[in-house]
Amino acid sequence: MTTFFETNKRYLTWAVYLVAAVLVVAWLVPIIGTQRPSRLIQSTIIGLLVGGVYALIALGIVVINKASGVFNFAHGGMMLVSSMIFYSFFTATIIAVPVAVALSAVVVVMIIGTGRLRDLLSPRTALLALGAVIVLSVMLAIPGKEWQWPRALIGAALGAALIGLVIERIAIRPLIGQPLFTSVLVTLAVAELLLGFTNLIWGSIELPLPIFDWLTSLGIPRPIRINAEALGGNIIVSTEKLVAFAIGLVTFIGFVLFFQFTRVGLAMRATSENQKLAQAVGMRVRIILATAWAIASVLALNAGALIGGSSSLSLNMPGTALLAFPAVLLGGLESISGAFVGGLVIGLVQEWANLLFPGTEAGTLLAPYLTLMIVLVIKPDGLFGQKRIERI
Repeated sequence: MTTFFETNKRYLTWAVYLVAAVLVVAWLVPIIGTQRPSRLIQSTIIGLLVGGVYALIALGIVVINKASGVFNFAHGGMMLVSSMIFYSFFTATIIAVPVAVALSAVVVVMIIGTGRLRDLLSPRTALLALGAVIVLSVMLAIPGKEWQWPRALIGAALGAALIGLVIERIAIRPLIGQPLFTSVLVTLAVAELLLGFTNLIWGSIELPLPIFDWLTSLGIPRPIRINAEALGGNIIVSTEKLVAFAIGLVTFIGFVLFFQFTRVGLAMRATSENQKLAQAVGMRVRIILATAWAIASVLALNAGALIGGSSSLSLNMPGTALLAFPAVLLGGLESISGAFVGGLVIGLVQEWANLLFPGTEAGTLLAPYLTLMIVLVIKPDGLFGQKRIERI
């Protein structure tokens, strides 16, 4: 009997999976049958829209993991602080010149400081840095409501890049060569520091971020209502979530193109494969790692601003980022396409669970992680994860 089980272990395992799947389907089908088709379609659409934002969050986490091998638990805190910076620039009518100059100068010096000292002290680099500081400072300090969007985008991008560079320089770089678990714990500590910093500067009250008010001026309905009486009722779709999904999709595609076809993207891919080998062939690994953290922070800004515009800015935003962690693991820790698919799957599962089990927290606390567990049991590396073979 033991020999039989050992010989047919694989087939027996898949038989158990199949039986479990049949039982789950038999349990869910009657519950789904009680729902109106319009509600099912609406939940599917909302799930895809929410999943697109999760995919954008997951992308930032995957970027850090591919570049440095660190699973960044501080990504939610980076989303929160960077989106609060965006809020401050977006709602301000004027930015003081000293503030604009200081922010621009610090970010430019941090970016240049990732390179070699002789590059930092060269006249050409100094002139480029001075020119960048002047241009950025002037654009930030221009008053007027018509400059609201450029001011907010530039200021928030500088602030987000600064957050990523500071975290990489102070918290991550000193731990190069140390056990990976140490870096993971440091990101948890950084997340708490960012949460406390946000509470200290902006307080704990939810803040509205009216970045989608222009939809009304264009005559776009908020929300969008689709007449579907034949399906049992109207289908209501949040216009803000739809626009957020479109922006997130464009950002995702833009990053993929950047990662695949630019020199910096190719350098990041090479570094993610083998840092020591990349350094041995002359690549500036420290600069590439700093760039990865800055890019991930800007991606966190994008996701945080979209979430804040769709609902509001609050200290609960890091909790939203936690829902993207199952998407990262489900798609594969090192897979960019997996982050997109994982985000959509988690969004769909969450909304369907909220629909089928109303009044519970199955959509946020149970369904995403149960789905993740099922996928990892079958494919431990995720749907698109790479199985690495260690040779001794």
